[in-house]
Amino acid sequence: LQSIEQRLTTRENLTAMIERHGLYADLPGLSLEKKLVLLRSSVTFQGVDSAAGQNFGQTRNLSAIIISARMGDRELAARVANDFAQGVLDRSASGSRERAAQNVAFFAEDVTRIGNQIATLEAEIASYKNAHAAALPTQSQTLRDELSGLDSDLRRLSQDRIAAEGEAATLRAKETLRETDRRQLDEITRRLDVIDTQIATAQTRRDELQAALAGTPEVERVMAGYDLMLSQLQDQYEIANRRKAEADTDLRLAERQQAERLTLLDRAITPEYPVGGGGKKIAIAGALASLMAGLGLAFLLDLMHPVVRTAAQMERQLDLRPVVSIPEIRTQKRRGLLDLGKDRGKPLLGLTRNAMIVVATAVMALVAGVMAWTAKTR
Repeated sequence: LQSIEQRLTTRENLTAMIERHGLYADLPGLSLEKKLVLLRSSVTFQGVDSAAGQNFGQTRNLSAIIISARMGDRELAARVANDFAQGVLDRSASGSRERAAQNVAFFAEDVTRIGNQIATLEAEIASYKNAHAAALPTQSQTLRDELSGLDSDLRRLSQDRIAAEGEAATLRAKETLRETDRRQLDEITRRLDVIDTQIATAQTRRDELQAALAGTPEVERVMAGYDLMLSQLQDQYEIANRRKAEADTDLRLAERQQAERLTLLDRAITPEYPVGGGGKKIAIAGALASLMAGLGLAFLLDLMHPVVRTAAQMERQLDLRPVVSIPEIRTQKRRGLLDLGKDRGKPLLGLTRNAMIVVATAVMALVAGVMAWTAKTR
């Protein structure tokens, strides 16, 4: 709702609406900025919450949107409200398609990114396995069996060497060596060389196996970390694939206009009566302002031409008590309204002539305002 409202009340959209409906054409001196401000303030968007309610922490669920427009002309207000409502429908439909397309593009990119990460990690795992093939946890039992066999071979070779050395010592202990004894000694010597070579080879292999078995725990730890990272990436890959499939479904539904969207429940009709009673308030306020202005002007005129009217006023201002008070002597001659202002000092109905003229002007302004408001409401 906020996104749609912000898009519909942009400067470009409001300017197009003013031109489309000819708004404020009766105010040629009004600038475009002021027209935009007036139009923004005259249109309201109100969301109606869903009857199902919402749990704590969940987003607000809307069931309807009420659009209100206030204009000087009732038919124009209905057209403007319907125009905004149609804009909400159009923006909602296009926004659903745009969001669905953006979701599809995002999850497709996410699937590609995670797939590349999985391929890179698998290549790194393969390289590490090739570099530490002898110390892999799966080869540890084989290495241990081979090491046990080497130990047995070393013990057997050591026994064979001891036996050969004993035979050679026996032959050398003779006082006289026959030709056969010499050939036998040479054979024993060659056999001892072979045994020494075998012992050295077996010992070297035994050292390699021990070194490999010593590095197996570290290799096992590294491989466990690789397996964990690979499992996490595979889970993310499955989630991204599932969400991409859901986004594809939403996009197809939005393109066929079968997804969740806004519909127009009730179009704005021409109102029968104005809302708010603004004209009555203006007439009453104008009448009161005219009356107050008239009384204030009469007071100012009276201050400009001060007249002592009563004995108490003379005693208060001059500190002198009048001996006698002579009343006004009225003549039988009729005087017109134009003659009331000739003698401004004479009171009329307790007020001076100036005050009476101002009060009469205020009353006439009040009557004119009421008549104008009555004609407008008709």
